[in-house]
Formats: sequence, structure tokens, C-alpha cells
Amino acid sequence: MTVHFIGAGPGAPDLLTLRGRDRIAACPVCLYAGSLVPAEILAHAPPDARVVDTAPMTLDGIMAEITAAHARGLDVARLHSGDLSVYSAVAEQLRRLDAAGIAYTLTPGVPAFSAAAATLGCELTIPEVAQSLVLTRTQGRASSMPPKETLEAFAATGTTLALHLSLHALEDVVARLVPWYGEQCPAAVVLRASWPDEAVARAPLAELPAAVAEWTLRRSALILVGPALEPGLFRDSALYDPAHVRRYRDP
Repeated sequence: MTVHFIGAGPGAPDLLTLRGRDRIAACPVCLYAGSLVPAEILAHAPPDARVVDTAPMTLDGIMAEITAAHARGLDVARLHSGDLSVYSAVAEQLRRLDAAGIAYTLTPGVPAFSAAAATLGCELTIPEVAQSLVLTRTQGRASSMPPKETLEAFAATGTTLALHLSLHALEDVVARLVPWYGEQCPAAVVLRASWPDEAVARAPLAELPAAVAEWTLRRSALILVGPALEPGLFRDSALYDPAHVRRYRDP
């Protein structure tokens, strides 16, 4: 018996990977985060599968479902939104499975920042403008931030920031970033990227709170800040430069 953790993608059902689809189709038990995973993805589960929404459950309850499936020798598809590597709460489940001696696999998914960048029609790393992407968040009720991981420390790099789970603190975020990026730095908020009700606001950093002031839905949003969002003139990368010697290009 194996538990297959699957990144279900940012929202659009067709952004599920082929491997993720096939894992779901092969598992007689499917556990999914109902508040974040679209119902259409569940259509890939076998018709007689046990499908359980874990949104209202505790970790102990989720583990009880997995343990019951393990006792019956039934593989489990465990669906999380986006990609498993970021803010997925997978690590604590893997720790429990390791302790119980239950096998598992991890299948990556399309992360929210990728879907947001696609919606904005931009690349987040631009030659000589921004060559790094910082994925971070602000402190919330669920967890505190490590003391060295401050917005100011990341902002000092001047590179592209992608802030998860932080729309509720947008005014504070802007106030802390403006000294480093300036009031006119390009910024955006993408709400529920790739979902049918996706919403987008683009504005200079200082004007971003006003741009989303009328939004009633505040969850599942990503804040993006940095000059790469509107880079203006920049040099081409060396990747396709005819003067750049590459292994796969004849000299």
C-alpha cells in the first residue's frame, strides 16, 4: 500500500499533471483539500473510490483515514493544491507516515506563482533586472515567521517577491516594502489564479491596497512585487545570442 501525495495545481483542472491524473485514477481512496482543490479533478478517481474532503479534518483524522486504507491494502491519492513543495503541510504528514512505516510518493504540481505569472503574461526573472524569485509570506495565526525571514531582509535584494497568504496584511506589506522598492515599483495581486473567478489587480506598489479595496474574497491570493513585472528595456539573454557559444549550437 502506498500514499501518493499529488500537487493538484493552482485551480484549472487541465493544469493537473498527467502523472497526477494517473495516480488518482489508480487509487481506490482519494483524500483531497475540498476548499482548494476543484471538484473536476475528482472525476479522475475510480467510480467506486472512497472520496473524502479533508478540509474540516485534523491531522489525526487524516491519518486515521490513511491508516484504515493501509490496513485494507488500499492505495491512497492525497491531493493538495498547487505544488507540494510550498506551504502544503506535507512535511508533517510524511513524518507520521515514516513513523508508521507506510510508503509514499510525491508528485509535483503547477505552483500558484507560475499560474499567476502566466495570468500576468510575464517572466519573473529578467536579465540584469531580477535573477531570483523569493517565495515567502507574512506572519499569520497559523504559524510565525523565523526571526531572520523578514520582508525587509528579502526586499533588500531588490528582486521579485511572491507573497503567499498575505492579502489580509497588504497595507502593512506595502508600508514595509516601499522604502526598498519605491512607491512606483510594479506590483500585482492575482486572486485564485487559473480559476473561473480569477481576479487581477496591477498597480504601482503604493497604490496596490486601493486597487483591491473592493474585493470581498481575500483568500488564495498571491502578491507579486518587483521591477521584473514591468522591466521596460532590457538586454536579451545570452541563451539565443548567436555570439554565445553553447554546447548544442554549432560554432
